[in-house]
Amino acid sequence: MASPDNDLVPVLDKDGVRLTVDDAIATVTLTNPAKRNAQSPALWRALTEAGRQLPGTVRVVVLRAEGKSFSAGLDRQAFTPEGFDGEPSFIDLARGADAELDATIAEYQEAFTWWRRSDIVSVAAVQGHAIGAGFQLALACDLRVVADDVQFAMRETSLGLVPDLTGTHPLVGLVGYARALEICVTGRFVTAEEAVNTGLANLAVPADQLDGTVRDLVSAVLAAPRDAVVETKALLRGAQDRTYEEQRAAERQSQARRLRDLAGVGD
Repeated sequence: MASPDNDLVPVLDKDGVRLTVDDAIATVTLTNPAKRNAQSPALWRALTEAGRQLPGTVRVVVLRAEGKSFSAGLDRQAFTPEGFDGEPSFIDLARGADAELDATIAEYQEAFTWWRRSDIVSVAAVQGHAIGAGFQLALACDLRVVADDVQFAMRETSLGLVPDLTGTHPLVGLVGYARALEICVTGRFVTAEEAVNTGLANLAVPADQLDGTVRDLVSAVLAAPRDAVVETKALLRGAQDRTYEEQRAAERQSQARRLRDLAGVGD
């Protein structure tokens, strides 16, 4: 993808992650195309930091990647005895106490959780390979626009592991249990056409139209009043955990807040 943010001074630029902010739009870019944006604990910490550094003006966060691949997933160096410089290897972590291992995985997951905050709408622009951790990072976002060459795959199970970077919940929510199970246990590729047909992606376009399509989508999101978008996102996010009657009540409560705000009437 061409870089839409190279004229902006980065708020953050480290460990394969760059954050730029242009008023209401933040762009998080994976910046290691030579390694197909393979992921590491350092990259996850940088993604977590990017989320914490978002100014209050930001309404939409675009996640994109340089090069031909969105992300090839976890850097295989993680599975070597030496691991990454300055990091405990995954082998060392596996030998540690249960509480320590749980805390470490929870820390890694933080890089994948903030994208669904109610005060922002996150949009992943995905091209080429999005494998394993790359697939889960795309799933972390609210919306996905994909290039027609995209190839999603969840390879963790094939390696004797499980997807543990928050991707299982949104995957089941988007495509259903049976298809999610089949995708995960076979590790097969999901192409752009299937991604759109199953609800995994909102739109698929030729690769050279990906940036422009994302810009159009972002503009459409920004056209709606911020408070209404925040309320709507929170309402929809909670729907799957509520009964029909509970969702009706939540709709009434949300609408009451919006009507009072529009009328200038306090709670």
